[in-house]
Amino acid sequence: MNTPNFEPAPANIDAVKSFWDKRPCNIRHSQAQLGTREYFDQVEARKYFVEPHIPGFAQFERWRGKRVLEIGCGIGTDAVNFARAGADYTAVELSSESMKIAQQRFEVFGLNGRFINANAESVATQLPGEKFDLVYSFGVIHHTPQPAAVIDGVKQLLKPDSEFRLMLYSRYSWKSFMIALGFDQPEAQSGCPIAFTYSAAEIRHLLSGFQILELRKDHIFPYLISEYRNYNYKVVPWFRWMPRPLFRSLETSLGWHSLITCRLADAK
Repeated sequence: MNTPNFEPAPANIDAVKSFWDKRPCNIRHSQAQLGTREYFDQVEARKYFVEPHIPGFAQFERWRGKRVLEIGCGIGTDAVNFARAGADYTAVELSSESMKIAQQRFEVFGLNGRFINANAESVATQLPGEKFDLVYSFGVIHHTPQPAAVIDGVKQLLKPDSEFRLMLYSRYSWKSFMIALGFDQPEAQSGCPIAFTYSAAEIRHLLSGFQILELRKDHIFPYLISEYRNYNYKVVPWFRWMPRPLFRSLETSLGWHSLITCRLADAK
């Protein structure tokens, strides 16, 4: 089955910014008052409950005392965990509304971080001459009109021993097949202007100039959307009785998230 990229119509960066400004990602992960400690704690708990692979992929504690750049911090769930772990944290975020919430989150928890409201396609221009130990981007680069421009910028921000960790949507995945059949959509909110998907070969092409250290798949969302919106976690019938080892096998073969760890190809 040939699965398409999910880009409903040609879109520019302004359309992408407008989409995420109207509803920042994960903003409805809590029913508590927006901006409170309770709200942010609930957002984090829910995010890592449904995407438990994220902390292991990010390896927050590993970056203590290191310079970390996150491309697309959203409302700052991973961001606060890098900062809590002691990283010297910088974010480049397109959505001004998302960034405001992330900054408020840092204030609530008494954390330090630098936030730059900018298009990631010009990330190297935003940070001239700077180098980072880790550049991290989880589920962001596939939403920009020119992903290759982001990748080219990242190359200029890495040292030979630095890592680039990113998540891109998988072209050959359970969710991609469900979208193609009309039963799902790339994001929780409809109308996402751009959501590119990638095969393993396309990822390697996009990341030409990098040595890929790891490329694997993970994550199938198993819950009924109607129940999930009401903060109930009822599993869809076809996954409900599936043995856990079988479900995990399905996630690692048809997961929506392609998790990539790489470094510059000419690194020694």
